Amino acid sequence: MRRFVHTVDRLNGALGRAAAWLGFAMVLVGAWNALALYVGPRTGLRLTSNALTELQWYLFSLVFLGAAPLALREGAHVRVDVLHTRLHPRQRDWIELALLLVFLCPFTAVVAANTAGVAWRSFVEREGSPDPGGLLRWPLKCCVPVAFLLLCLQGLAEAARRALALKAPTHAPEDRR
Repeated sequence: MRRFVHTVDRLNGALGRAAAWLGFAMVLVGAWNALALYVGPRTGLRLTSNALTELQWYLFSLVFLGAAPLALREGAHVRVDVLHTRLHPRQRDWIELALLLVFLCPFTAVVAANTAGVAWRSFVEREGSPDPGGLLRWPLKCCVPVAFLLLCLQGLAEAARRALALKAPTHAPEDRR
């Protein structure tokens, strides 16, 4: 079980680092688009395109899809901290374990399964943008089920981490490296 947790943590850690770099690229593309929309009309040059505009929101989507599993791993996700901070660590682990297994993992598995068909059809049809000069849509659509599958795996890893902590005679936080 520890090997599974470690493997999923490493995989989603690498994905999170990639998402950070995509975030940097998104900022650069967004800055270019803003500058181009300002300078272009004044100089009579067309400095931006539908492809660059779409690239900006593609990158935005990939940042959030790629960072979600890492946010779960690092505990940076949304939770009701008012209740959470008042509980004993073992109580928190029981609640987290139950919520991960009852809500997060089933939800992410269902989303991954339901979006896989849409992504596959988009891939087979080589779906592209309806806008002239736009980007292909199928690569982004294929990322959705993969991202939710990775989030589900991280949820299972977190559940395993909680189960291991509950199995231990004394509550010691699990190493997150």
